Amino acid sequence: MSSAAQETRSYTYEDFCALVRDGEKADLIDGVIHMASPDNTIAGDIFSWLITLMFDYVELFDLGKVFGSRIACKLSEYNAPEPDILFIRKKHKKRILRGRIDGAPGIAVEIVSPDSVERDYELKLPLYEKYGVEEYWIVDEVNRTATFHRLGADGKYAEVKPRNGIFRSKVMKGFWLRLEWLGPETRPLKAKALAQILKSKR
Repeated sequence: MSSAAQETRSYTYEDFCALVRDGEKADLIDGVIHMASPDNTIAGDIFSWLITLMFDYVELFDLGKVFGSRIACKLSEYNAPEPDILFIRKKHKKRILRGRIDGAPGIAVEIVSPDSVERDYELKLPLYEKYGVEEYWIVDEVNRTATFHRLGADGKYAEVKPRNGIFRSKVMKGFWLRLEWLGPETRPLKAKALAQILKSKR
C-alpha cells in the first residue's frame, strides 16, 4: 500500500474494500492505498463541529445528505477517496448506496493533518476536479487557514476568496461560514452559528 507497492501493481476498488479493515480510514488514489493516521484532538474537534453544523442545515432544508469520515466515493476502478466530510445533493440521492457513494459528491471537505498535507493539497485537488466534485473545501488546522475551490463551467477549479471573512457555498444553497469559526478560540457554539446562518435567510 505504498509507493513501492505501486511499482508492481495498481489496487482496484475491490482490492481496497478487501484490504482496508473495518474501522480504518484510507483513500484509494490512482491505484495506491493511502492509510490515514489517527486524528488529533484539534482536527477531531473541527470535524465534529463542522459536520454537525452542515448536517443540521442540510436536514432542516431537505437539501440532501451529509456523511463523514469512512464513506468511500467510488470515482473510478482505481479511485475511491474517503473525504472527511461530504455532501450529496438531493437530486443525486441515487448515488448513495449501502457501501459507498457511487460517483462524486457535491462538496468534499478535507481537514488537513500533518500526515495528510500532500494528499489533501496535491493529490486530491486534481482528482476531485477531474471527477466533478463541485466544491472542495480544505480546512488546515495546522496553518489555521481554509481554502475553497469551486468547479467552473470549463470543468476547472477556481479558488473562491471569502468576502469579509465569509465563504458562501453555491452547492449547499444559503450556507455560509465565517473563517473565524474554524479556530478553536473563536468558534461559537454550533447552535449559535446555525442561528446566525438561519437569521440571514429571513
